[in-house]
Amino acid sequence: QVQLVESGGVLVQAGGSLRLSCAASGSFSSINFMGWYRQAPGKQRELVAQITNRSSTKFADSVNGRFTISRDDAKNTVSLQMNSLKPEDTAVYYCNVQALTSRWNTYWGQGTQVTVSS
Repeated sequence: QVQLVESGGVLVQAGGSLRLSCAASGSFSSINFMGWYRQAPGKQRELVAQITNRSSTKFADSVNGRFTISRDDAKNTVSLQMNSLKPEDTAVYYCNVQALTSRWNTYWGQGTQVTVSS
């Protein structure tokens, strides 16, 4: 099994910055992509950013240029640096990882709340 523990969600003012981190642990031999999704009240969960094991990245149009994603394969962590935050960035942010145990599976963190006040 794979456990994902997220940290960094807080209340921040618009224009501010925040860094989310996610650490993966458990019995896996490899990690493919790592990323972050978010879900605002009344909305569907959406991809925010993703990074592959070759460091290829993709971002939602709404965060492109403001957010960056990075990973540390030695520590099995992924981080999301969020700058120029807007009230519409308010959501629960979920870490998402594809890892190899007996087969490839996708795992989710428990979610961390990010609230951006105007």
